[in-house]
Amino acid sequence: MRLDRSFELDRKAEQIDALAAKRKNVIASDQMVEGRYPVFAERAAGAHFWDVDGNKYLDFFLSYGTVILGHADPDVDDAVVREIRRGFAVGLMKPVQTELVEELLEIIPGAEMGMLLKTGSDATGAAVRLSRAFTGRDRVVRWGYNGWHDWCAQWDNGIPEASRELVDTFTYNDLDSLRALFEQHPDSIACVVMMPFMVEAPEPGFLEGVRELTREHGALLVFDEIRSAFRLALGGAQEHYGVTADLVTLSKAFANGYAVSALTGRADVLRTLEKVHISSTYYSNADAMAAALATIRKLRSGDHLAHIWRLGERLQNGLRELTAKSGTPVAVVGHPPMPFLDFAMGSEDDNQSAKRVFYAATIAEGVFFHPNHHWFVSAATTEADIDQALEAARSGFEALVAAGWTTEALEARS
Repeated sequence: MRLDRSFELDRKAEQIDALAAKRKNVIASDQMVEGRYPVFAERAAGAHFWDVDGNKYLDFFLSYGTVILGHADPDVDDAVVREIRRGFAVGLMKPVQTELVEELLEIIPGAEMGMLLKTGSDATGAAVRLSRAFTGRDRVVRWGYNGWHDWCAQWDNGIPEASRELVDTFTYNDLDSLRALFEQHPDSIACVVMMPFMVEAPEPGFLEGVRELTREHGALLVFDEIRSAFRLALGGAQEHYGVTADLVTLSKAFANGYAVSALTGRADVLRTLEKVHISSTYYSNADAMAAALATIRKLRSGDHLAHIWRLGERLQNGLRELTAKSGTPVAVVGHPPMPFLDFAMGSEDDNQSAKRVFYAATIAEGVFFHPNHHWFVSAATTEADIDQALEAARSGFEALVAAGWTTEALEARS
């Protein structure tokens, strides 16, 4: 597989584009296999994309999970084009805004009111600011990946110490670690903002316990459903697990790749917007709203999510068979719409070395699995695609065995 053009463009971009220059170092989960993965894409359709060198890939990356129906879905794109041709940047509200919020209130548990923004960080940032204004408290407790603002950025560089001092985190599936923070900071915590899960599923009673602790201590519970909403279930993890938060952030699969996000939840909290500053010129642009409305209505109209679950389960079951046969310390984890492989070779350096072996083999078969981030299944993925993905994974496990990354070989070396 030749990647000459992709790497040529990458070298140029690193000289002039600050984001391109740092793309390998922005977040650890972005790491792929240097020299084996394409950097520039040319086009995409359905469950596939093509890089600038003409190579075709079966896509389980799906732009970090923003694409749920498949790339360039005609129903979504046609709705956007219609809105663009009517003028999408007027500055006034357009009817599609009200239609979209109404749709959200019908499907998101606990949604009494909503507001539309642009990015996931917009939504989580708005949730924290509104929580602080509503409760009159400053401290935030967070868990998971919540964006790039001062209170949640993965790196401390550029962030004042005063901001970091107001933020705590806790251990997932450990209610005692969260309870200890409430005891350490009585009457000071405005909200707990958390992803309902990343890869590990919540243990029975854990999310319910978080819900109860926040109520007991007068804090708001904010579910960061940027990844899970419209994918795990139409109503997200709240619907799937039966736990309702005070505020919920939504984006990614919301609009099949278009830039829009939302914050929904209790009306009394959202009405606090009257006395805080959250604003952007582009929040009223209607193109992405049209995409979101078309995406949601399409998801509601068919068995798209059932199809995604079914194929995700088949992929995971096939991977479990391959893992067991290979004798490698690799576990199939995650929910079926968002599967992943967990490598347990020992140290993190060993895990990354083994991943480079495995994913170099799978990408050579034309299957784009991300080595360090959730995979995603789309409504455009087919049974034949799952067959191809499993054959690529077979090559990956064979490469691991040949390189000595089996449980038996690792135990012999230790």
